[in-house]
Amino acid sequence: MADDAKRRRWESATVWPGVAASVVFLIAYSWIVLEPAMGRLLYAALITLLALIWMAFLVDYVVRLILAEDKRRFVQHNVVDLLSVLIPIARPFRLIGDLFRIPSLRGGSGSHLRRRIVIIAGTFVLMFIYVISLAVYQVERYAPGSNIHSFGDSIWWACVTIATVGYGDYYPVTVTGRMLAIVLMIGGVAIVGTASATIVNYLNEQTQQARERRMHEHGSADGPRPVEDPGPDRGESD
Repeated sequence: MADDAKRRRWESATVWPGVAASVVFLIAYSWIVLEPAMGRLLYAALITLLALIWMAFLVDYVVRLILAEDKRRFVQHNVVDLLSVLIPIARPFRLIGDLFRIPSLRGGSGSHLRRRIVIIAGTFVLMFIYVISLAVYQVERYAPGSNIHSFGDSIWWACVTIATVGYGDYYPVTVTGRMLAIVLMIGGVAIVGTASATIVNYLNEQTQQARERRMHEHGSADGPRPVEDPGPDRGESD
């Protein structure tokens, strides 16, 4: 119990620095990809910054893992944090994990759950499209036979792919680009399914609440039911 309390204190103290580090990491990574002709000094500074942030992610994950009482459960519920340490392209998604740790997004009520789903899902979709577009643009722009030569082309391709439209005007030709496309398509199906289920659940809840309000209003309008006269006591004799 003492270690678990220490872990919660650690998470409370590092949540906002973690959010800031995730944002800085995304900006630095974007800068490197979108401006390949930058000077060597600036490039070295950005790479050093990315390495320091990655080390901070690693230290944070290791400390929380050590303090966790059920380590298997911790690993299962912090997959994004683990991926941010192991896979470079997943590191910007650490921002999603940090959002889960913000106190205002916690809670088990229906309103808390919907707010958490909307904020987390919206952030995830934007991050998903943006990061995949960056990675595909990085591997495709100089590849032989590629038709994705600008970041705008990559963004357009990512949007039509995640929406399961797939016009086919832009497509990856490298092995890495196609693997990222598969990840994007799987994510698109999952996002559409989750959004549909959330909307249906919200509409069902609103319909049920409206039905209960109507029943309550009709009951109040009719007024109290009259009390029937029980008649003479059957226990009395004539």
